[in-house]
Amino acid sequence: MKCTAIVLAAGQGKRMNSKIQKQFLMLKGKPVLYYSLAVFEESPEIDEIILVTGKECIEYCKKEIIEVYGFQKVKHIVPGGQERYDSVYAGLCACENCEYVFIHDGARPFVTEEIIVRTKEAVKKYGACIAGMPSKDTVKFADENGMVESTPNRSRVWSIQTPQVFAYKLIRNAHEKARQYDMKEITDDSMLIEQYGGVKVRLVEGSYENLKITTPEDILVAEKILEKNS
Repeated sequence: MKCTAIVLAAGQGKRMNSKIQKQFLMLKGKPVLYYSLAVFEESPEIDEIILVTGKECIEYCKKEIIEVYGFQKVKHIVPGGQERYDSVYAGLCACENCEYVFIHDGARPFVTEEIIVRTKEAVKKYGACIAGMPSKDTVKFADENGMVESTPNRSRVWSIQTPQVFAYKLIRNAHEKARQYDMKEITDDSMLIEQYGGVKVRLVEGSYENLKITTPEDILVAEKILEKNS
């Protein structure tokens, strides 16, 4: 039951207002990307890692991250595409004989072994699952004029995280079906399963600490989390 983690590190991080891509920013002396790679490296549930990054960053990742920190499970470093779903597809194409695939944002440094175990158990049962947490905030639907249209029941609203975990054949087929159409509205992989997979996606508890580094303020929060957990 081979499990492969696809770690996405091809994002430009425009909201970070930094010349350095967010996944390569230093967090307590190590690149943000290091932390999620280390968790997958140490997890007995994960057999290998596919790292997807910008073509111009492949050599940097190899020399400054994989070799420096001694990651043994990273079998391939492949160039990503213009959009997130292109990068995911590149990672899927690099997988070899795996049964389940964990798709994770390299800008989320706080994935844990507990999340990996929970999502693996769920994907074995349902074929598709995503980590997330119930929303702490009230959410509003807006109309095209920026006016409140409706308020969904907060108890049914989740904030979605990664990893998103799927049976390999299911997510690969969904990607290939979707690529025949306009994919610009696709923001995560579970949307592909919802539209083209033919199965329901199971929500699995992640962690409120499993944040995505997106803005400069997130780095400050991440430093506090590392200090607390150390």
